[in-house]
Amino acid sequence: MRVRPITPELLVAELADRLAGVAVPGRLRVAVDGPPAAEPDALAAALVDPLRAAGRPVLHVRAADFLRPASTRLEHGRTNPDAYYEGWVDEAGLRREVLDPAGPDGSGRLLPSLWDAAADRASRAPYVDLPPGGVVLVSGALLLGGGLPFDVTVHLVLSPAALGRRTDPELRWTLPAFARYADEVDPASFADVVVRADDPRHPALVEAA
Repeated sequence: MRVRPITPELLVAELADRLAGVAVPGRLRVAVDGPPAAEPDALAAALVDPLRAAGRPVLHVRAADFLRPASTRLEHGRTNPDAYYEGWVDEAGLRREVLDPAGPDGSGRLLPSLWDAAADRASRAPYVDLPPGGVVLVSGALLLGGGLPFDVTVHLVLSPAALGRRTDPELRWTLPAFARYADEVDPASFADVVVRADDPRHPALVEAA
C-alpha cells in the first residue's frame, strides 16, 4: 500500500469523479464512514454539488438522523461506549427507508431523515424521489461491517492519537467504541476508498501499490 497526500479540494474532486463513473442497477449507495472528528458529514456534503454537476441526482442522508429513540439508545446511560457501538443507529430503519428503496429493485422513494434526536420524536420528513442513476450518500460513524447494502464504501481513518486529540471533549467517552470498531471490523482493510484524515488540511489516500 502507498499513501498519497492530497488537498481537501482534490480529494472531493477525485471522489466525485470516481462515483460519477460508477453505474449500478437502480441508484448508487455510498457510505462515507468515519468518526465525528473526521467530519464524514462534511465530506459527503461537499460531494453533492460536483456529482450534480456531473449529471447525477444526489441525496445526502446523515446517520445521525436515523438514531434509535432515546428510551432504547440511552437504556444503559448517555455515555456507554458499548451501547454507542452496538445500537445507536437504527440500521433496520436506514435499510428500510433508504438503502433498500435505492437498490436494484427499489422504488427510489427515500426518506432523508427518520428521527429527530434532539426532540426525541419522528422527524416527519417528506419522502424524496431519487431517479435511477442517482446517488445516495450516507454519512456517519460505525456504518461498515454490519451488513448494510452499500455499493461503494469510503472510510475516513485517524490514528488513535489524532482521534483522541481531535475528538470533542464531550465525546471522548466514544473513543473505546472506535477502538473496538477498528479491532473487530477493521474497515480500513476492506473499504473501497480509505482516506487518512489525521490532519483535515492534509488528507491522504491509501492506495494499492
